[in-house]
Amino acid sequence: MPDAESPALIFDPLSAEAIRDPYTAMAPLQAEAPAYWSDVLGAWVVTRYDDIRDAFRDPRLSSDRIRPFIERAPASMQDTLKPLGDHLNLWAVFTDPPDHTRLRGLMNRAFTTRAVEALRPEIARIVNRLLDDIDARIEWSGSREFDLIHEFAYPLPALVIAHMLGVPERDVDKLKRWSDLLAKFVLTSRSDPQKYRMASDGIVEMEAWFRRFLEEHRASGAEDVTTGLLDARDEGDRLTTDELVACCVLLLFAGHETTTQLLANGMRALIENPAQMADLRAHLDDIGLVRNAVEEMLRFDGPSLSMVRVATEDFEWHGRRIATGERLFLMMCIGNRDPRVFPEPDRFDIRRDEAKKNFAFGYGIHFCIGAPLARLEAEIAFPLLLRRYPEIAMAEDDPPWSDSILNRGMLHMRVRV
Repeated sequence: MPDAESPALIFDPLSAEAIRDPYTAMAPLQAEAPAYWSDVLGAWVVTRYDDIRDAFRDPRLSSDRIRPFIERAPASMQDTLKPLGDHLNLWAVFTDPPDHTRLRGLMNRAFTTRAVEALRPEIARIVNRLLDDIDARIEWSGSREFDLIHEFAYPLPALVIAHMLGVPERDVDKLKRWSDLLAKFVLTSRSDPQKYRMASDGIVEMEAWFRRFLEEHRASGAEDVTTGLLDARDEGDRLTTDELVACCVLLLFAGHETTTQLLANGMRALIENPAQMADLRAHLDDIGLVRNAVEEMLRFDGPSLSMVRVATEDFEWHGRRIATGERLFLMMCIGNRDPRVFPEPDRFDIRRDEAKKNFAFGYGIHFCIGAPLARLEAEIAFPLLLRRYPEIAMAEDDPPWSDSILNRGMLHMRVRV
């Protein structure tokens, strides 16, 4: 057991204050305790930018964190956890080299920059369709308010990744429901006691659906990412059926969860910083500024709170002993507010020169494969949204936040236009 921290540095990730504002809660740790042991998490909390960057590259820290978690679980939970373990251990994000190198290499052959860029007109079409639906409902109801998350930021990325995979639009809603169940485990809900059973039920349903989908897709002749995954080869190696299913689920899951939060958190940052909103509105045709604004949204209040690594050996760090098997939470959100890298880090500035240094999509070999797609969706969505609504404001003072320890997003966000 690591030595106790100073009482002045107690960080409670379960507190309402930390869920609502993790930046204020963790700022003292970043300043005074770069290697902080949390009894609540049973893990180390890492908050400085350089330490997070180095940890992503450290071979002593493993991404294989599902397997040891399930191995340590009580015997009474093994039947519930087995479907989760069997599936998630095939996700590239939870593997180390050489398995990660192989999986990521085959996925890269399908999820290409060209495939992402080809989605530009389809993304614009989906954005305009969702905004048309919002306008129609506003006109019918007479209310100028709507929930930006449930009516726009949530459906948009799910529809986009479904289109990219060739998933029929009629099935998107049920896939999203199963994905939401899986999120309770993967994104580590801090309060739901049923998260393991619900996530297990979700993965069983998703696996069965994607197995049927892949069988039908083999003969379809469609040109999409799923066909690319089916055809991907590297010196004769190819993905197994189980790996194909896991890749599809991972892309669907990761392809909508973080983008939803990028869109909502980014809009909230603009609303709360009217001078920055006015600057962006005045330069919506400046693609360079729009892209930098998206990077600043990712830095200032992005969708990623943290990422977990597991120590594979004992070592010393900032004078503390990290033991084999202990977990480290790399707190990317507060790393993105490190004043050593970002001057005046609590200031939202769409013209910030170093905005793109953010950790919103990770770093190193595990940098998110879907980052170009998320950035493209935001780059297209914000100008269309701001042109559609010359004025937009929060319609609720304090929207509730998800209690995930890995992702940061509001549960709903009512706006007035």
